[in-house]
Formats: sequence, C-alpha cells, structure tokens
Amino acid sequence: MDLLINAFVALHIIGIAALLGGYLTQLKAMGAGTARFTPTMLHGALTMLITGFALVGLNRADDQTVSGAKIGVKLALLVVILGLVYVKRDQERVEKALFGAVGGLTVANIFIATLWT
Repeated sequence: MDLLINAFVALHIIGIAALLGGYLTQLKAMGAGTARFTPTMLHGALTMLITGFALVGLNRADDQTVSGAKIGVKLALLVVILGLVYVKRDQERVEKALFGAVGGLTVANIFIATLWT
C-alpha cells in the first residue's frame, strides 16, 4: 500500500508543479497585462484534485489518520483555483488580480500541505 500511496503523492506533486509552473511562466506576461491561463495550469489543477481524492481514500484504507480540516481547506482552495482557471481558460487576457489570486492560492495550498501537521 505504501508504494501506491507514494506513487499518488508523486503524481500530486507533478500536478502542483504543472499548476505553479504554468503560473510562473506567465509572470512576465502578467506584468504586461497579457497573462492567460494555460492548459497546463488546468491539467495540473485537475491532476491535483484527482490524486488528492485518491490519496485521502488510500490513506483511510490504510488506517492512517487524515485531517478532515486540512483536506477541507486544501479542497476549498483548489476548487476556487479550478473555478477561476476553468472559467477564464479561453480568454486571451486575464485580469492581474485574478491571475495573482491563482498564484497566491497555489502557494498557500503548498504551504498548508507542508506546514499543517
């Protein structure tokens, strides 16, 4: 079971890397006011959602403790991120505030995952 859980953790990290990487590649465009949400960002967020659900289920099946509050906060942030990226994915330009919010929420999600014990 540990191997399966670790594989999903790796996929979860790949998802967050895709989301954050897509954001970071658009920072220069954000300064110019031409930033847009890329397909990489959407796919990264969806990967995080799917692997996150799998991780909660696998950890509970393995009788490990799962903090419902932590998972709830992370899920709420991810739903906001997914909503923004999905709704605005076809626009050529995204407002700086919305684009910055996605980056901030992504970083917050990372810190919650690593620091909340």
